[in-house]
Amino acid sequence: MARMIHAGFTFGPQRLPSPAAVVFNKVRVSTRVTKNIVVVAALATGLSIVSMGAALAAGDQCGGASWYGPGFHGKTAASGERFNENAMTAAHRSLPFGTVVKVVDQRTGKSITVKINDRGPFHKGRIIDLSKAAATALGFRNAGTTKVCIDRA
Repeated sequence: MARMIHAGFTFGPQRLPSPAAVVFNKVRVSTRVTKNIVVVAALATGLSIVSMGAALAAGDQCGGASWYGPGFHGKTAASGERFNENAMTAAHRSLPFGTVVKVVDQRTGKSITVKINDRGPFHKGRIIDLSKAAATALGFRNAGTTKVCIDRA
């Protein structure tokens, strides 16, 4: 397989030392193989790297929502608290634990507020996993999934 070189960066099959690191403009950035191109390209072009939390402060994030509950009820969530399927909580990949977000169902217009206390979802196209109570309040529990927009409450 051929390598492609663009703007001084190599794309394609390559061996990287473990842990990989890149030094650019006197800034050392630890990278992972899956994220190194994005981080280095952002630094090279002078773009700022914005976390998901900051992105939500500026606007909505829209995508799929699903729910979880029975198999996880009473177990420890990623935040360290016990998961309660009857509480208004949710899992998000990157928002800080304790963040309260407004979730709006795009199909019905119904909205709820939930607290982030877990990590997920890990399905392509989904941005949030809601507790059973939150899915019931939004009215999509029987359907299993819906399209939503989330924003900090």
